[in-house]
Amino acid sequence: MKRFFFCFVCCLFIYSAGFTQIKTDPFIKLTDPLSEANSVSSAQKFIIGSTCKTCTISINNNDVKVFPTGAFVYELTLPEGESNYIISAKTTSGKTISKTVTFNYSIPKEEHPTENISIDRIQTLPEGNLMLKSGDAISFRVKAKSGCTITTIGNTRLFELPDSVCKGMIGIYQGKYIIQPSDTFINKKFSVVLTAQDGTTIVKETNANFSVLTSAMSDVYITKGRLAHLEYGLGEDRLGGAKIGYIDSLIPLKIIGKVGSHFKVKLTPSRTAYIPDELVNPLPPGTFTPSSLTGKIKVFHDSIFDVVQIQLFSKLPYQSFHLTDPSKIVVDIFGATSNTNWIDQLSNLKEVKKVTYEQIADDIFRVYISLQHTQHWGHQIYYSGNNLIIKIKPQPKSLLLKDLTIAIDAGHGGTNTGAVGPTGVTEKEITLPIALKLQALLEKEGAKVIMTRTIETFFDNKERILFYRDSTPDLLLSIHLNSSADPIHISGTSTFYRYDGFKNLSNTIQKRMLELGLKDCGNNGSFNFMLNSPIEYPNALIETVYLSNPEEEMKILDQSFQQRLTEKIVLGVKDFLRGCE
Repeated sequence: MKRFFFCFVCCLFIYSAGFTQIKTDPFIKLTDPLSEANSVSSAQKFIIGSTCKTCTISINNNDVKVFPTGAFVYELTLPEGESNYIISAKTTSGKTISKTVTFNYSIPKEEHPTENISIDRIQTLPEGNLMLKSGDAISFRVKAKSGCTITTIGNTRLFELPDSVCKGMIGIYQGKYIIQPSDTFINKKFSVVLTAQDGTTIVKETNANFSVLTSAMSDVYITKGRLAHLEYGLGEDRLGGAKIGYIDSLIPLKIIGKVGSHFKVKLTPSRTAYIPDELVNPLPPGTFTPSSLTGKIKVFHDSIFDVVQIQLFSKLPYQSFHLTDPSKIVVDIFGATSNTNWIDQLSNLKEVKKVTYEQIADDIFRVYISLQHTQHWGHQIYYSGNNLIIKIKPQPKSLLLKDLTIAIDAGHGGTNTGAVGPTGVTEKEITLPIALKLQALLEKEGAKVIMTRTIETFFDNKERILFYRDSTPDLLLSIHLNSSADPIHISGTSTFYRYDGFKNLSNTIQKRMLELGLKDCGNNGSFNFMLNSPIEYPNALIETVYLSNPEEEMKILDQSFQQRLTEKIVLGVKDFLRGCE
């Protein structure tokens, strides 16, 4: 027994010594850059990473601040060409380790005029493969040898622009080809022909393919799925194209063209939109363009919602938006013409004050739904047969947390890691514990809480939207952490909303978050993030801090700070509810 105890103590000593050794050994873990050799086109760069909490860091013999988390950030202004940066970590006992990072900075080269008799590039606008109709234009922009004659489809001439409008560049040619009624090309590339002064001819094809809509092709498509949506235009960023809004399935749309993967939709004679091709199916050629007269309008309460029911004779696309001061829901129905002569409005309504309508333009029938309360609490729009149904959620009878259902969305998860901090911690690892703390606080107040996720797992944003659409919470709080390419100078807290009627929720939370001493990055509206897109309930996206900033990363890794942060969110929600009384 004594021998066993002696061996156990020896093993424990060895294990402890080894553990201490591991903890005190110096290390360098970089989160930016991830490679040792880096070719870059910007002079402003950062070296971001972490080391042991008791280590010191120097870069090319310059001391760098190490935060209590072990994080460090070093700002660089790179010289042109190759430069090496030796990063050294040193423990209190004198042990060191080094790593070298190389940057090769090349200043972006200025573009020069085309010297040889050639065509450098052809740009067609809109960019991408196009499906067009008679009267549409294909715009060409070509960079080639100056002083030449350039033609394209049907001998259409492209004209060389003065260098005064091309930032001093010569050899830029532009022109348009208008689709003719006789054109029938399908998936065709077009040739651009350059003829030099000496008679030399150069021919180059467009990258894009072009097709013309003909009578033999379907020009009416029908929406599919629960998340079909219309977009304003062809713009794109990391949040996707700017959405007009979601629409119901099985709605026929008049297609008048296609750009890349997006169909161009004719909503009215003067209004167009775009829809991703994956969200529609073609109807048979010869299908009529959707349109309808309006019939009866009935307004009543169905025991949960106030309902506005609009009789149509065909499903039509629509959009809705909020007005405030006074509060209204506005619904535009595209392709509808008024034939309504009265509105049946029953006396059992809870939220709707009155409903009016007007024909604001050809094929745009607008419905105004005036509300009893200042705060918008959400609405739904869908079709029942050909009747357009607008369900308006009344203000809850009780505005106490104990009588409400709150949805909490822990941003990211699984393979969707989100932002990364200097120590390597990911956004998904922080949003979950914050969401769980927030859940505990709200449940302590008596609220019913619905969680996107309570464990580390992937949950697609589309699934989140549908989950909460079916769960019908009173409010949704989506927890995130922000990130910036500049980890030193950019920091702070911010909230986001999309619809004006939901602005107050994110605003009251933002004001409470500022009590934590964080920099104010604003309560930002018209945000095109998917979790801000639902119209069914007030929602707020909370970008708690900048995870990319080492100071704020250190704060958000602190459990006590997380607790204080969630307490501020709850106070913000309470402020919002008091403002609704």
